[in-house]
Amino acid sequence: MTPTVPSRPGAVLRAAARSPLWRTVLVLALLLAGLGGWWLSAGRSPGYPRGETRFATGVQRGVYDRYGQLLQEHVARSMPGVRLALDNTDGSVENLKRVADGRDQFAIATADAVADYQGPGKDRLRAIARLYDDYLQLIVPASSPVQRTGDLKGLRVGVGLPQSGVNLVTRRLLTAAGLDPDRDIKGVPDGVGAAADDLREGRVDAFFWSGGLPTSALTDLSDHVRIRIVPLADLAEQLHKAEGGGTDAYRAATMPKGTYPNAEPKDAVATVAVPNLLITRDDVDPGLVQGMTKAVIDSRDQIGAQVHAAQLVDLRTAVYTDPLPLHEGAMRYYRSVKP
Repeated sequence: MTPTVPSRPGAVLRAAARSPLWRTVLVLALLLAGLGGWWLSAGRSPGYPRGETRFATGVQRGVYDRYGQLLQEHVARSMPGVRLALDNTDGSVENLKRVADGRDQFAIATADAVADYQGPGKDRLRAIARLYDDYLQLIVPASSPVQRTGDLKGLRVGVGLPQSGVNLVTRRLLTAAGLDPDRDIKGVPDGVGAAADDLREGRVDAFFWSGGLPTSALTDLSDHVRIRIVPLADLAEQLHKAEGGGTDAYRAATMPKGTYPNAEPKDAVATVAVPNLLITRDDVDPGLVQGMTKAVIDSRDQIGAQVHAAQLVDLRTAVYTDPLPLHEGAMRYYRSVKP
């Protein structure tokens, strides 16, 4: 007898559904669909671990602090799943210790502080990028008789917080000027915000600062008090001789006219500059470091609109991170964008 063939499509599907072979095909199709979804999801993986990662910045109201805040905002948009937590610190020296011992994954530090650092974990430190230069600044009231660093003898001087790059270079500047930092001045361990307040209230006669231009705390100070920036270029050669660590970190530089419009002198000021490095540790995930390197380069214009020093971050110079070698993740990024 000839089998009856269902005449309607619905009947055909119902008949097929009762077939063991058809059920097997359906299961395989569902498995393949699931695998395809997993494959596409894996393809969309960002390539870095999600979660919180810590970034050591610096003193409040300093350039490191503001740069970190703006980078944090950019990372939140450009690296989904990564939460950049910021830690205020004394500055470069403390930042190096925090990265070396694992408390932070990222930090900013001056090249002279990196060269000088001899603490545990020194050999594990790695660089991500050269950022912008810090300019050494000696600030006094406009009426002060101080014309050069040597004139500070016997005065109350803000010398930076104990674990800051400011303190490191201040001691070198004073020594280069023939002064004993521990005996010839009355050192006051202040961050830039506190030092500005102390100068305004007459609690110090002068203070040193090393930071990107302009530093908002100094701009604010000059809006309320007549201040003067003392030239430091005469000490550049002695700084080279005093520098430790085997790197040529310092260079003669000029603070442009109008950096602080209400400060004196109105013309450019000759001084000394030192590069800032974005640093990490050798065991930080390469994918995370690669993403952070990209974020730093891509955010230059956005951050530079508010932190003018960051406008100098440049892909062509970012790789020059002496005295630290580049992290593997940073190298991956620079190779990926190399023409």
